[in-house]
Amino acid sequence: MSNLPISNPISSPNILLVKLSSLGDVLHNLPIVWDLRARLPNARIDWVVEEGYVHLLEPLLSRAEFKGIDRIIPFGLRRWKKNLLKLDTWKQFFSFKAQLQAVQYDYVIETQGLLKSALVCALAKKSKDAVVAGLANATQYSGYEPIARWFYNQSVQVPTDCHAVDRSRWVMCSALDWQLIERTTTPAFYTESFSKSFTEKNITGLKRPYVLCFHSTAREAKRWSNQNWITLGQELANRGYQVVLPWGNSSERAVSERLAREIPGALVPSAFSIEDAFSVIAHAKLTIGVDTGLTHLAAVLGKPTVEIYCDSPRWKTEGYWAKNICNVGDIGVPPSASEVVDASLSLLR
Repeated sequence: MSNLPISNPISSPNILLVKLSSLGDVLHNLPIVWDLRARLPNARIDWVVEEGYVHLLEPLLSRAEFKGIDRIIPFGLRRWKKNLLKLDTWKQFFSFKAQLQAVQYDYVIETQGLLKSALVCALAKKSKDAVVAGLANATQYSGYEPIARWFYNQSVQVPTDCHAVDRSRWVMCSALDWQLIERTTTPAFYTESFSKSFTEKNITGLKRPYVLCFHSTAREAKRWSNQNWITLGQELANRGYQVVLPWGNSSERAVSERLAREIPGALVPSAFSIEDAFSVIAHAKLTIGVDTGLTHLAAVLGKPTVEIYCDSPRWKTEGYWAKNICNVGDIGVPPSASEVVDASLSLLR
């Protein structure tokens, strides 16, 4: 990374990052941890995140061989909202508040732009001249709540067509009064040693070499057609690869089973957690998926990945940082089966 001038007077500030969810958004926020560490090696860096995504951050916790995140503060809002009238819920909330306020922060960097994340900024304990920086405007195709600006003392204007990684860097650099970190400074996500550390998960019926196909996503319009998946899967099977079709709920499992009936030797595995996904992705010959969190996990781990865009803009989350990532399709122009086959084979050679 290039050495940028540091104009802030605090050499070892306490910094709080607020990015609560979702899976892909948390992953694309990881680079600012290493950007901060490169320029402020003695800073304290804490991160508030939804409790379901804590496992994404645990590999970045500071240890003997490197300094990363000093503390992860889990936020249980999704669970608390379902049990607002229970005493235990409020005990958990006040426990979270106590954890959050155990440190006084000099910089609070909020890169989500939602009321819930802005409220975390308000709850945080801050030094007298603390900078609380967040988004001043929406970016296209991303959630944004203008009321969040009320909780910042530095609202950062970003381009409306800003990649998720670049957007986080934009807010961070503004908060610290740094020159903008451009894409020429390749973003770092996980350490190389971590990405190579996974033992193979024992999944019944799994055979090597296998290709992961993440066909499911929260929004139906972002899906690639079943027939395209079948065409792709048959081509991969004919070349000796086992096609693995993960799922997250009963309807997604039904789709996986339907696809598997048409693809020779395809496997519909048992459900696995985010922690398991690290290992399954790490040992795959290739990951192919639509614009969804687990596809992005493969890309940030530096694994061969084909990202398929159907109803979301490619510029927003495309994996631009490695040659072994192919991004195909775009909003309103999903790729053909032959395009994805060609991209896949180019990475399998």
